[in-house]
Amino acid sequence: MEQELNNNIAIKISELNKCYGKKQVLYDINLEINRGELFGFIGKNGVGKSTTIECILGAKIFDSGTIEVEGINIKEKPIEVKKMIGYVASEPTCYEDMIGLKYIEFIASIYKISPQIFVKNLEYLLNKFEFKEEDLYREIREYSHGMKQKVCLIASLIHNPKIWILDEPTVGLDAMSANELSLLMKDYVKHGNTCFVASHNIDLISKLCDRVAIIKDGKIFAVYDLKREPSLRNRISNIFLKLYQEKKND
Repeated sequence: MEQELNNNIAIKISELNKCYGKKQVLYDINLEINRGELFGFIGKNGVGKSTTIECILGAKIFDSGTIEVEGINIKEKPIEVKKMIGYVASEPTCYEDMIGLKYIEFIASIYKISPQIFVKNLEYLLNKFEFKEEDLYREIREYSHGMKQKVCLIASLIHNPKIWILDEPTVGLDAMSANELSLLMKDYVKHGNTCFVASHNIDLISKLCDRVAIIKDGKIFAVYDLKREPSLRNRISNIFLKLYQEKKND
Protein backbone atom coordinates (compact mmCIF):
# COMPACT_ATOMS: atom_id res chain seq x y z
CA MET A 1 0.00 0.00 0.00
CA GLU A 2 2.88 2.37 0.83
CA GLN A 3 4.47 1.73 -2.58
CA GLU A 4 1.13 2.40 -4.24
CA LEU A 5 0.86 5.75 -2.45
CA ASN A 6 4.40 6.79 -3.40
CA ASN A 7 3.69 6.02 -7.05
CA ASN A 8 0.97 8.67 -6.96
CA ILE A 9 3.32 11.47 -5.93
CA ALA A 10 4.25 13.96 -8.65
CA ILE A 11 6.49 16.25 -6.55
CA LYS A 12 8.15 15.22 -3.30
CA ILE A 13 10.11 17.78 -1.27
CA SER A 14 11.97 16.43 1.76
CA GLU A 15 13.82 18.44 4.44
CA LEU A 16 14.53 21.28 2.00
CA ASN A 17 16.81 24.03 3.33
CA LYS A 18 18.04 27.08 1.46
CA CYS A 19 20.23 30.01 2.50
CA TYR A 20 21.27 33.21 0.77
CA GLY A 21 24.63 33.84 2.34
CA LYS A 22 24.08 33.81 6.10
CA LYS A 23 20.32 34.30 5.79
CA GLN A 24 18.26 31.11 5.83
CA VAL A 25 15.04 31.40 3.83
CA LEU A 26 13.73 27.81 3.80
CA TYR A 27 13.64 25.56 6.86
CA ASP A 28 13.08 21.79 6.48
CA ILE A 29 10.32 22.12 3.86
CA ASN A 30 8.34 18.88 3.44
CA LEU A 31 5.62 18.68 0.78
CA GLU A 32 4.05 15.96 -1.32
CA ILE A 33 1.97 16.98 -4.33
CA ASN A 34 -0.06 14.20 -5.89
CA ARG A 35 -0.56 13.45 -9.56
CA GLY A 36 -3.74 14.96 -10.92
CA GLU A 37 -3.84 17.50 -8.11
CA LEU A 38 -4.29 21.26 -8.20
CA PHE A 39 -2.10 22.36 -5.30
CA GLY A 40 -2.06 25.89 -3.90
CA PHE A 41 0.87 27.57 -2.16
CA ILE A 42 0.21 30.81 -0.26
CA GLY A 43 2.21 33.18 1.90
CA LYS A 44 3.26 36.81 2.10
CA ASN A 45 6.10 38.28 0.04
CA GLY A 46 9.56 37.18 1.07
CA VAL A 47 8.55 34.06 3.01
CA GLY A 48 9.96 31.51 0.52
CA LYS A 49 7.27 30.78 -2.08
CA SER A 50 9.29 31.69 -5.16
CA THR A 51 12.49 30.22 -3.71
CA THR A 52 10.72 26.89 -3.18
CA ILE A 53 9.52 26.95 -6.78
CA GLU A 54 12.98 27.82 -8.11
CA CYS A 55 14.42 24.87 -6.18
CA ILE A 56 11.83 22.53 -7.73
CA LEU A 57 12.75 23.86 -11.18
CA GLY A 58 16.46 23.36 -10.58
CA ALA A 59 16.99 27.10 -11.02
CA LYS A 60 18.33 27.48 -7.47
CA ILE A 61 20.92 25.29 -5.77
CA PHE A 62 19.63 24.35 -2.32
CA ASP A 63 21.76 23.59 0.72
CA SER A 64 20.23 20.32 1.89
CA GLY A 65 17.25 18.04 1.38
CA THR A 66 15.88 16.34 -1.71
CA ILE A 67 13.38 17.16 -4.44
CA GLU A 68 11.94 14.46 -6.68
CA VAL A 69 9.69 15.13 -9.65
CA GLU A 70 7.90 12.03 -10.93
CA GLY A 71 10.41 10.02 -8.90
CA ILE A 72 13.45 11.72 -10.48
CA ASN A 73 15.92 13.61 -8.30
CA ILE A 74 16.33 17.19 -9.55
CA LYS A 75 20.02 17.30 -8.61
CA GLU A 76 20.84 13.99 -10.28
CA LYS A 77 18.89 14.43 -13.53
CA PRO A 78 17.93 18.11 -13.91
CA ILE A 79 17.33 17.97 -17.67
CA GLU A 80 14.90 15.06 -17.39
CA VAL A 81 12.96 16.91 -14.71
CA LYS A 82 12.84 20.17 -16.67
CA LYS A 83 11.40 18.38 -19.71
CA MET A 84 8.33 17.44 -17.65
CA ILE A 85 7.62 20.94 -16.32
CA GLY A 86 5.89 24.00 -17.72
CA TYR A 87 6.67 27.13 -15.73
CA VAL A 88 5.22 30.64 -15.57
CA ALA A 89 7.04 33.26 -13.50
CA SER A 90 5.35 36.02 -11.52
CA GLU A 91 6.56 38.56 -14.08
CA PRO A 92 6.61 37.83 -17.83
CA THR A 93 10.06 36.55 -18.78
CA CYS A 94 10.58 36.36 -22.52
CA TYR A 95 12.80 37.76 -25.27
CA GLU A 96 11.04 41.01 -26.04
CA ASP A 97 12.92 41.69 -29.27
CA MET A 98 11.35 38.57 -30.81
CA ILE A 99 7.89 38.40 -32.32
CA GLY A 100 5.44 36.30 -30.33
CA LEU A 101 5.41 33.39 -32.78
CA LYS A 102 9.20 33.11 -32.94
CA TYR A 103 9.44 33.10 -29.16
CA ILE A 104 6.88 30.29 -28.83
CA GLU A 105 8.62 28.37 -31.65
CA PHE A 106 11.92 28.83 -29.84
CA ILE A 107 10.51 27.35 -26.61
CA ALA A 108 8.93 24.46 -28.55
CA SER A 109 12.29 23.73 -30.24
CA ILE A 110 13.97 23.31 -26.84
CA TYR A 111 11.51 20.49 -26.11
CA LYS A 112 11.83 19.10 -29.66
CA ILE A 113 8.11 19.37 -30.42
CA SER A 114 7.12 18.13 -33.89
CA PRO A 115 5.65 20.73 -36.31
CA GLN A 116 2.30 18.89 -36.30
CA ILE A 117 1.99 18.90 -32.51
CA PHE A 118 3.18 22.51 -32.37
CA VAL A 119 0.48 23.74 -34.77
CA LYS A 120 -2.23 21.77 -32.97
CA ASN A 121 -1.19 22.96 -29.50
CA LEU A 122 -0.71 26.57 -30.58
CA GLU A 123 -4.15 26.76 -32.17
CA TYR A 124 -5.75 25.34 -29.03
CA LEU A 125 -3.88 27.70 -26.68
CA LEU A 126 -4.48 30.82 -28.78
CA ASN A 127 -8.17 30.07 -28.61
CA LYS A 128 -8.10 29.37 -24.88
CA PHE A 129 -6.37 32.66 -24.05
CA GLU A 130 -8.23 34.65 -26.71
CA PHE A 131 -4.92 35.69 -28.23
CA LYS A 132 -5.28 37.11 -31.74
CA GLU A 133 -3.21 35.33 -34.37
CA GLU A 134 -2.11 38.64 -35.94
CA ASP A 135 -0.52 39.64 -32.63
CA LEU A 136 1.89 36.73 -32.97
CA TYR A 137 3.67 38.73 -35.66
CA ARG A 138 4.33 41.75 -33.45
CA GLU A 139 7.42 42.19 -31.31
CA ILE A 140 6.77 41.21 -27.70
CA ARG A 141 8.05 44.61 -26.51
CA GLU A 142 4.91 46.11 -28.10
CA TYR A 143 2.59 43.91 -26.02
CA SER A 144 0.69 45.01 -22.94
CA HIS A 145 1.65 43.34 -19.65
CA GLY A 146 -1.35 41.02 -19.95
CA MET A 147 -0.40 39.97 -23.50
CA LYS A 148 3.16 39.23 -22.39
CA GLN A 149 1.78 37.06 -19.59
CA LYS A 150 -0.43 35.22 -22.08
CA VAL A 151 2.55 34.50 -24.35
CA CYS A 152 4.43 33.08 -21.36
CA LEU A 153 1.42 30.94 -20.43
CA ILE A 154 1.15 29.62 -24.00
CA ALA A 155 4.88 28.89 -24.14
CA SER A 156 4.72 27.04 -20.82
CA LEU A 157 2.14 24.59 -22.18
CA ILE A 158 3.29 24.21 -25.78
CA HIS A 159 5.17 20.96 -25.01
CA ASN A 160 2.32 19.24 -23.11
CA PRO A 161 4.12 19.13 -19.73
CA LYS A 162 3.06 16.68 -17.03
CA ILE A 163 3.52 19.34 -14.35
CA TRP A 164 2.53 23.00 -14.59
CA ILE A 165 4.06 25.40 -12.06
CA LEU A 166 2.70 28.93 -11.85
CA ASP A 167 3.93 31.79 -9.67
CA GLU A 168 1.30 34.56 -9.34
CA PRO A 169 -0.18 33.69 -12.76
CA THR A 170 -3.13 36.11 -12.71
CA VAL A 171 -1.02 39.27 -12.26
CA GLY A 172 -1.70 41.57 -15.22
CA LEU A 173 -4.55 39.48 -16.61
CA ASP A 174 -8.01 40.95 -17.07
CA ALA A 175 -10.95 39.31 -15.28
CA MET A 176 -11.99 37.27 -18.33
CA SER A 177 -8.47 35.95 -18.97
CA ALA A 178 -7.96 35.15 -15.27
CA ASN A 179 -11.21 33.20 -15.26
CA GLU A 180 -10.19 31.34 -18.43
CA LEU A 181 -6.86 30.50 -16.82
CA SER A 182 -8.68 29.07 -13.78
CA LEU A 183 -10.82 26.87 -16.03
CA LEU A 184 -7.73 25.77 -17.95
CA MET A 185 -5.97 24.76 -14.71
CA LYS A 186 -9.00 22.68 -13.72
CA ASP A 187 -9.12 21.04 -17.14
CA TYR A 188 -5.36 20.44 -17.06
CA VAL A 189 -5.48 18.32 -13.89
CA LYS A 190 -8.54 16.39 -15.10
CA HIS A 191 -6.23 14.77 -17.63
CA GLY A 192 -4.00 13.38 -14.89
CA ASN A 193 -1.54 16.26 -14.91
CA THR A 194 -0.38 18.17 -11.85
CA CYS A 195 -0.63 21.90 -11.21
CA PHE A 196 1.30 23.76 -8.50
CA VAL A 197 0.22 27.39 -8.15
CA ALA A 198 1.59 30.07 -5.82
CA SER A 199 -0.55 33.16 -5.43
CA HIS A 200 -1.44 36.11 -3.24
CA ASN A 201 -5.00 35.66 -4.46
CA ILE A 202 -6.33 33.61 -1.55
CA ASP A 203 -9.86 33.73 -2.93
CA LEU A 204 -8.65 32.15 -6.18
CA ILE A 205 -6.67 29.45 -4.35
CA SER A 206 -9.50 28.57 -1.95
CA LYS A 207 -12.02 28.15 -4.77
CA LEU A 208 -9.72 26.39 -7.20
CA CYS A 209 -7.33 24.08 -5.38
CA ASP A 210 -7.67 20.56 -4.01
CA ARG A 211 -5.16 21.23 -1.24
CA VAL A 212 -3.32 24.32 -0.08
CA ALA A 213 -0.16 24.87 1.94
CA ILE A 214 0.55 28.03 3.90
CA ILE A 215 4.19 29.02 4.26
CA LYS A 216 5.36 31.40 6.99
CA ASP A 217 8.94 32.52 7.67
CA GLY A 218 10.33 29.81 5.39
CA LYS A 219 8.43 27.01 7.14
CA ILE A 220 5.28 25.11 6.19
CA PHE A 221 2.67 26.22 8.71
CA ALA A 222 -0.04 23.77 7.60
CA VAL A 223 -1.50 21.89 4.62
CA TYR A 224 -5.29 21.92 4.22
CA ASP A 225 -7.30 19.39 2.22
CA LEU A 226 -10.07 21.48 0.68
CA LYS A 227 -11.41 18.60 -1.36
CA ARG A 228 -11.94 16.43 1.70
CA GLU A 229 -13.18 19.32 3.84
CA PRO A 230 -15.02 21.76 1.52
CA SER A 231 -16.05 23.95 4.47
CA LEU A 232 -12.41 25.03 4.74
CA ARG A 233 -12.71 26.91 1.44
CA ASN A 234 -14.60 29.67 3.23
CA ARG A 235 -12.15 29.74 6.13
CA ILE A 236 -8.74 29.74 4.45
CA SER A 237 -8.70 33.52 4.08
CA ASN A 238 -9.41 34.02 7.80
CA ILE A 239 -6.84 31.38 8.78
CA PHE A 240 -4.24 33.09 6.60
CA LEU A 241 -4.99 36.60 7.89
CA LYS A 242 -5.04 35.46 11.51
CA LEU A 243 -1.70 33.71 11.10
CA TYR A 244 0.01 36.79 9.73
CA GLN A 245 -1.75 39.10 12.18
CA GLU A 246 -0.30 37.01 14.99
CA LYS A 247 3.11 37.46 13.44
CA LYS A 248 2.59 41.22 13.32
CA ASN A 249 1.59 41.32 16.98
CA ASP A 250 4.54 39.21 18.17
